Amino acid sequence: MPTRVHEFAWPDRVVVGTIGLPGARTFYLQVRAGTQIVSIALEKQQSALLAEKIDEILDQLITIENNPFSVPTSTPIELVDNDQLEAVQEQFRTGAMSLGWDPTTAQVVVEAYPITDVDADDHDESPDEDGPNATEMLLVRMPVGTARAFAKRTREVVGAGRPICSLCGYPIDADGHICTLPEAGGQPRTL
Repeated sequence: MPTRVHEFAWPDRVVVGTIGLPGARTFYLQVRAGTQIVSIALEKQQSALLAEKIDEILDQLITIENNPFSVPTSTPIELVDNDQLEAVQEQFRTGAMSLGWDPTTAQVVVEAYPITDVDADDHDESPDEDGPNATEMLLVRMPVGTARAFAKRTREVVGAGRPICSLCGYPIDADGHICTLPEAGGQPRTL
């Protein structure tokens, strides 16, 4: 079955954003080039790890002697993007992701694949190539400045969720928080 590749070699915009209220947000990686927009859903932890690993790659590149890539140490002001997501039509929910560096174009490369159905192996019939099981992937190449801006925004989006309870370390919901404190004899307490 051929894989449908949503490829963005020099995207106009690549961001992580959310839809929904803290505690019930859905995270999206959205990429746009011209009029082509692809949005894929991902987990909060995937978003945070992606930003962390992109920064690690960029920070390692800075340490290379005679570095020809001109990697910024912070987000270039002209690349800051605080706008909302554009119209979201979820292409797929992300399962596996890979991250790399292409020295020939000086770009960070992100590949995202949909969650696979592990039960598909249990069926003896061959899948319909035009059906819902058709494979696809997202391939995004980001220049170093864009990658730095992407990582910064992603960390901010991830951090904009529910505040953490200083007593128990769990997120506080908008409609209250029940915290069991050993000092209170294990009795639930609404804060």
